Amino acid sequence: MTERSGLSGRQANRRGGRFRNPWPIASSHRFGGFLRWVLFERLTQKLPADPDPSVFQVAEPAFRSPRAAAAELTVTWVGHATVLLQLGELNVLTDPHWSKRASPLQSAGPARWVKPGVAFDDLPPIDLVLISHNHYDHLDDRTVRRLAAAFPDAAWRVPLGLAAFVRRRGARDVEALDWWHETRLRDTVVTCTPAQHFSARSPFDRNRTLWCGWALARQGHRVFFAGDTGYHPEFAAIGERLGPFDLTLFPVGAYEPRWFMGPVHMNPEEAVRAFQDSRAGCDEGVMVPIHWGTFKLTDEPMDEPPRRTIAAWTAAGLPRDRLWLLEHGESRRLAADSASNPE
Repeated sequence: MTERSGLSGRQANRRGGRFRNPWPIASSHRFGGFLRWVLFERLTQKLPADPDPSVFQVAEPAFRSPRAAAAELTVTWVGHATVLLQLGELNVLTDPHWSKRASPLQSAGPARWVKPGVAFDDLPPIDLVLISHNHYDHLDDRTVRRLAAAFPDAAWRVPLGLAAFVRRRGARDVEALDWWHETRLRDTVVTCTPAQHFSARSPFDRNRTLWCGWALARQGHRVFFAGDTGYHPEFAAIGERLGPFDLTLFPVGAYEPRWFMGPVHMNPEEAVRAFQDSRAGCDEGVMVPIHWGTFKLTDEPMDEPPRRTIAAWTAAGLPRDRLWLLEHGESRRLAADSASNPE
């Protein structure tokens, strides 16, 4: 188990044993703001209606099993921020979550609207697990234990402060990184990237561990998983240093009320802007919206994020075939030569 701080660029800002977002725009509301939201606004204001959960379809996954061909890049959306990536023969999971609730308890807390798009027992051999931060909808105790038992040789890459958590639950190959630090897993370069968020699993450990995104580079393919984040100034730098990306995974949900969620969750318009920032002058690349349609976490209707994402994408003049709005379980594949030929 190792924990390594970044060697260049803007690193995580840590003071007094707690991490902080380094940008002036990133100040987030504390417990008083949370009480204002849940005890006043939610009780005194009429919220938009949600659709029936049946509107969210579950597709039949079409990933390669046990592994993809050497030059292929495949993405399968399991749900929320959980994505199965296949970079050639490398099988990767982001923020894996297979439990019924995003909560420390399975009897209370946000419940799934849609079952996982890939059954846990149908997973291919997992080589790499990427964790963005420690919130319950991204770091699930039960899922970590299941994965560690089912795939004991998998490598786990986590932000600073989380190595002990996953190791105590059975993970063996664990490395914790600071922003901009890179490591290698065989022929794959794995880089920890900045994100604008916070961490906590109780009222007493706020910001004791870091939050991040991840960039992967392998056999000519480059992928960016933004994690859970508000809009911040570093997306362009991420694209310039680590791109251009064939595939980007940006969160587009859990954004209302804006006065409270703005610093930590992008809305669809900001996600499209972040995609444009991260393109590093390249006209290619695909965006996959994530972090919507699985758990009811905030006040926007559950089916609003994809509608607003499409509208923002169209308004930006981006090619519609570059926006892959996946159903739960849906797989899509980039042709072997480049991202300019999606299958």
